[in-house]
Amino acid sequence: MTTITQAKIEADEHLPIIRITRDFAATPAQLHVAHTDPERFAQWVGPEGTETEITVWDARDGGEWRFMSRHNGQQYAFRGCFHEVSERRIVQTFTYEGDPDGVSLETLTFEDLGDGRTRLEAQSLVDSFEGRDAWLRSGMEVGVNEGYAKLDQVLHR
Repeated sequence: MTTITQAKIEADEHLPIIRITRDFAATPAQLHVAHTDPERFAQWVGPEGTETEITVWDARDGGEWRFMSRHNGQQYAFRGCFHEVSERRIVQTFTYEGDPDGVSLETLTFEDLGDGRTRLEAQSLVDSFEGRDAWLRSGMEVGVNEGYAKLDQVLHR
């Protein structure tokens, strides 16, 4: 099996979906905590130089979340609801408050690869192909890859 150390980002050609796949030297439980513990999540989300402040965090089925990110003198807010939080899967909505009509449904799964390695697969279903393509043009790959590189560091502490 090939190890994926750079995030693989793909757009579905038939549905307005973005799929992200990346492997980590961590267990599924460690990745789960990194995505559900607000202090750990704030340490890695976003590109290098991003400061994140968690304003609401209730990581349970039916819970909600919100955080503010500051990067290069700009401030951005994001929010959503947790629909399912389990050991191997998280389902949540995701909204950038600068585009409150652009809600996506995200599903993250943690696949145990053995030997303390896990494959994270994330799928974001957006409301339209135009919305999906705007995300792809936004430079999201920089935030994803730099954020996951920071996540590697958090997991190794």
